[in-house]
Amino acid sequence: MTHSRLSSLRAAACGAVLLPALASIALAQRPPQNQTAINEAEYYRMSTVPIPEGVVLEVGGLETMPDGRLAVATRRGDVWLIENPGSINGGQPHYTRFAQGMHEALGLSYRDGALYTAQRSELTRLRDLDGDGKADRYETVYSWPLSGNYHEYSFGPVFSPKGGNDMIVTLNLAWVGYGDSFVKWRGWMLSITPDGKMSPIAAGFRSPSSFGYNMEGDLFYTENQGDWVGSGGLSHVEKGDFMGNPMGLKWSSEPESPIKLTKNDIPDTGEPKFEVAKRVPHLKTPAVWFPHTIMGISTSAILVDSTRGAFGPFAGQLFVGDQGHSKIMRVSLEKVNGVYQGAVFPFREGFASGVFRQVWGKDGSMYVGQTSRGWGATGRAPYALQRLVWTGKTPFEPLKIEARPDGFEIFFTAPVDRAAAGDPASYKVNSFIYKYHHIYGSPPINTSAHDVRAVVVSRDGKSARIVVDSLRQGYIHEIRMAGVKSEGGAALLHDFGYYTVNRIPGGAKLAVKLAVKPAPSAGAPSMSAPAPSTAPSSEARPGGALAKHQTTMPAAWNGTVDQTIAVQGDEGLTFSLPTVNVKAGARVRLDFKNASDMLHNLVVVRPGTAVKVGEAALKLGLEGAKLQYVPRSDDVLYHTALLEPQKSQTIYFTAPSTPGEYTYVCTFPGHYTTMQGTMRVGR
Repeated sequence: MTHSRLSSLRAAACGAVLLPALASIALAQRPPQNQTAINEAEYYRMSTVPIPEGVVLEVGGLETMPDGRLAVATRRGDVWLIENPGSINGGQPHYTRFAQGMHEALGLSYRDGALYTAQRSELTRLRDLDGDGKADRYETVYSWPLSGNYHEYSFGPVFSPKGGNDMIVTLNLAWVGYGDSFVKWRGWMLSITPDGKMSPIAAGFRSPSSFGYNMEGDLFYTENQGDWVGSGGLSHVEKGDFMGNPMGLKWSSEPESPIKLTKNDIPDTGEPKFEVAKRVPHLKTPAVWFPHTIMGISTSAILVDSTRGAFGPFAGQLFVGDQGHSKIMRVSLEKVNGVYQGAVFPFREGFASGVFRQVWGKDGSMYVGQTSRGWGATGRAPYALQRLVWTGKTPFEPLKIEARPDGFEIFFTAPVDRAAAGDPASYKVNSFIYKYHHIYGSPPINTSAHDVRAVVVSRDGKSARIVVDSLRQGYIHEIRMAGVKSEGGAALLHDFGYYTVNRIPGGAKLAVKLAVKPAPSAGAPSMSAPAPSTAPSSEARPGGALAKHQTTMPAAWNGTVDQTIAVQGDEGLTFSLPTVNVKAGARVRLDFKNASDMLHNLVVVRPGTAVKVGEAALKLGLEGAKLQYVPRSDDVLYHTALLEPQKSQTIYFTAPSTPGEYTYVCTFPGHYTTMQGTMRVGR
């Protein structure tokens, strides 16, 4: 179906575009470059593509055109074509608006002279029939209904690398304090032909913003933490799969559905997902889990390294963006007994805004499209387009990890120091998993430490096989390699990875003399990470003051308070009150409600310490959930628990006696740079 009248109006508008002079985005809003980002820049250099003044380039989709131009779809509904985006030979990028007037375009692909994008309610084909560089025909390939809920994002399309013209799109669930599918096919992945024939592929998606193929042509998608999703991850998708969120199963009775599960078939027990999958047919577990807050908080685009070495030593691996943490991770995959599994590693951080889309340029550089509006990101710019170039210098990194029947083999990008890499003390291994339930997210559960009993370094010095006590099938294994050095004594650029063991391979175990198992030290802390508690903190305050997390009114207050404050955590990583005023020494009741679709807390800190406290929370790792992402710090004065969406909590505290501006901040990793307010304490 062709929207002919609307097409003519859009085409006329496109033809009237006048571009002002080029100007750089506000790089002052970029996150401060920490030492990790500075070290990464030695190997992967980041530059910013200038954006014309007045152009709001909130990137929703990226595509490289056959002639090398970069096509960019935006959340504002435009499609721009950028000539010379890499500023090659000193030339400046030149922007032409190809299309406009669409509703939040969140994907872009090119095929046979046309660009395709997913709008909120349809898959659209954009054609330039008269060759003037602007779309003059907007065709609806396939449309789907909307309820009007803000969370009904639509993503895609992606063409299969195996040939053919079928396109893949995904449809978000709505959000009403939990995910729901109010209209047909919400929470599904669909295949659509160029002539508009639709076939549902798989169900159980919550917020499937990104999907793509590996070098073998198999399809994967990334998911974000939420209801029924303990943590984000990368999953292999095949027709008939159920990915885990049951709300879209209300459409499984449709004749086109390849799945016959119903919502009532899905147990809500809080068991690990792999245990439930033993009883529920078609339920798919991630190929690689991304531990929440450690390896990002909102996974985004998947880009396979098809550059054949033009981008460094990671050919064939997947680069996966993270919108909330403004960074890119790296994934190495393998198949064990026919099932995908593998490891995720850090790769590059410090982007200007939230990483949402990546695409290869013709020269093997990576273009990274970014946006933060409504979603928030550690990169403070509202949007950005940046270019990542390999400098030609190979970082000393764990290249990949492969499972072995008695542990793992870790491959490196350069030969190791044999003594350091052969020492079991150079490694630490922990395993854990998440709950599968309707509740938003999950803390790490069933956490266990594993002894590294022996290490065998390969003859060429480029791999180390580690023998690990009791490898656990279905679990995420944290593998830290802090003691490993290169032949020249260099430390690893990133010294850890997280390997998901879906299957334990067969084969011979190493016949080695095991290292002596160290006896546990007296009073060693348990590795168990219980679910966040809403009980008051037992941490004492100087001078017998209230606890930092006081959820009951102190008896000494005799049932009265001096001031009551009500604050909400809202969408877009904001507090409902940017500023509150209290009197020094006042007895305060603070009512905090999490009204957004993310996890939030409220932490009052000493003046000037919000970033310091936020960075400390970011570094808590597996301990973070247990501490509700509130670091042990004298800079923390008072705090709520970490609250799920639509939950509330009241805390009580005595305002500081010293006047000043005290910050309240959400310390959930990645939120602290944006989600702040000021508590002004006066006389």
